[in-house]
Amino acid sequence: MSPKPFTHRDAVPYRPLDWTGLYPPELPKGAVPAHVAIVMDGNGRWANRRGLTRIEGHKAGEAALLDVVAGAIQAGVKHLSVYAFSTENWKRSPEEVRFLMGYNRDVLHRRRDQLNEWGVRIRWAGRRPRLWTSVINELQYAEQLTAGNDTLTLTMCVNYGGRTEIADAVRSIADDVASGRLRPSAVSEKLIAKRLYVPDLPDVDLFVRSSGEQRTSNFMLWQSAYAEMVFLDTLWPDFSRVDLWQAIELYAGRNRRFGGAVDTPTTVS
Repeated sequence: MSPKPFTHRDAVPYRPLDWTGLYPPELPKGAVPAHVAIVMDGNGRWANRRGLTRIEGHKAGEAALLDVVAGAIQAGVKHLSVYAFSTENWKRSPEEVRFLMGYNRDVLHRRRDQLNEWGVRIRWAGRRPRLWTSVINELQYAEQLTAGNDTLTLTMCVNYGGRTEIADAVRSIADDVASGRLRPSAVSEKLIAKRLYVPDLPDVDLFVRSSGEQRTSNFMLWQSAYAEMVFLDTLWPDFSRVDLWQAIELYAGRNRRFGGAVDTPTTVS
């Protein structure tokens, strides 16, 4: 496992991507997924096993995120989408919701300059209603600050739900049809994709979930139609670039057929 030099108490010094001295496995060109989506799960269980609060578990996950972003860049991944706060998370205790709101804001504030140094472009996918204004402001500032970067696009999914995203897209199309701006016959999968929160985000190639749970939890439902799923037992605060590379290696060894027959496989591209 790689060391974790980042903690939520750090003064955020600049660090090179390869500060761990670890490097990703060599894979054939085209075998690395362009878009990786991650459900960062297991903070609560990690904390419980150590007699800590769930909030302490969330804090510990910050170092994992930075390490995974660095590992994704090293491996050649171009898009990384992370489930930071779901629309279902509003059901949690008021204390935890308040913490998560402030935490997402503060992590962006602490790490935006580091990510910008690495050439990371930050995007936001999610709904505005109910989000704190300070969270929205921080997300928008990070987007503006990093807009010119192209090493890796990190999509922070905050107040995000896959079904909600699809419903919002379809609702906007229905409004256009009702007003006469759009013919019903013009509605297509391509049009729906253009109405998603981040329309230019490519489909997910590799869907990863930490903690051993094996479900999507309403994350990137439209984009993950043909994604390869990898479920790892590591709890998120213990997750590192090495775990990400393990998932990428598993992905590289699979045949992606996109609905084709078994005897006519389509290689990873």
